[in-house]
Amino acid sequence: MTSQQLEFADSIEAIGTAAWNGLVGTENPFMRYEFLHALEKSGCTTPESGWRPHHVLLYSDDGTNRHIQGVVPLYLKSNSWGEYVFDWSWANAYENHGLKYYPKFVTAAPFTPSAGNRVFLSPQIQREQALQLIVSSVRERAQSLGASSWHVLFPTADEHAELSNLQLLPRIATQFHWRNHDYASFDEFLTTFNSRKRKAIRKERKHIREQGISFRRTEGAAISEQQWSDFYLYYQSTYLLRGMQGYLTQQFFETIAESMPEQLMLISAHQDGQEIAAALFFKNADTLFGRYWGCRSELQFLHFETCYYQGLDYAIEHGQRTFDSGAQGEHKIQRGFEPVTTYSNHWLAEPAFSRAVADFLQQEKPHIEAYKREAAKLLPFRQA
Repeated sequence: MTSQQLEFADSIEAIGTAAWNGLVGTENPFMRYEFLHALEKSGCTTPESGWRPHHVLLYSDDGTNRHIQGVVPLYLKSNSWGEYVFDWSWANAYENHGLKYYPKFVTAAPFTPSAGNRVFLSPQIQREQALQLIVSSVRERAQSLGASSWHVLFPTADEHAELSNLQLLPRIATQFHWRNHDYASFDEFLTTFNSRKRKAIRKERKHIREQGISFRRTEGAAISEQQWSDFYLYYQSTYLLRGMQGYLTQQFFETIAESMPEQLMLISAHQDGQEIAAALFFKNADTLFGRYWGCRSELQFLHFETCYYQGLDYAIEHGQRTFDSGAQGEHKIQRGFEPVTTYSNHWLAEPAFSRAVADFLQQEKPHIEAYKREAAKLLPFRQA
């Protein structure tokens, strides 16, 4: 007789590449085995960093063989850094009432505010039943470990609805993404702008050219050790300016350079024969993901050109449908990045706090929706 069982793995390596990617695939660069394994291997997601791996493994056992039927990335966290769905006020409220908010469970792509599937199940099993088992098991595990809560960050809209139906509180937020409406070139994209905004963008790009700054693309497999070394210095510099240390290690970047180069692309800026800035992008067939950047010195419009306009050039040339340039950034609106809704789901073990958070989220939602509507009014496109 076949039974469905669930266990928790303290590393993704314990599950293995074939089992993980067999369910997850490799289209989403931030959920594939190679990305998550690189984070663990390089010390970015460890108990010391506040990200203790505790991945869900769902399988059936017929007494002879074990067949893996589902996986969910899961971390036992001792802080709220690197999540981009902010719950610091919830943690403070717990502390003010003499309760511990940490540890907590988080299902997410660590340090990556990019939406995608978070629960990966075999199409051969009954999805609703499997989800119910996973949700109940994670809740039981949280209570046995003294974890206050479970937070599923940046799931798809469909998963968000499924988890909401299973009593994980729904929350929404807004990001800004670019959509490709079959543009033949960046100039054609600009023709959709009103005159004033179109002139402003052209002025910014002209300013960069007049400073003698040029750009070079390097696909992942061709990125040299020196380029990786320089890029890591730039990456750290963006955090040091804010008095922080970057979440990711140089070993992490070196590891993904070897294990998933086909989904990486580096754009570097050069002036007077010297590299002065670089931005690292992830990609798949449909989407360009702008993620990390840094520079030797701040120059006007250099960030916009390196991280956005050069990325748009690339996305248009390669027929990618969307450009996900990361969290926040209202400055993206006037550059044609449209507001989109992102999602999260939350379960809190303490009933009184669960009710309080539910009330907060219900009050928060219309403000987020109004913000998205107002942001859309600021887009630079000509009126139909």
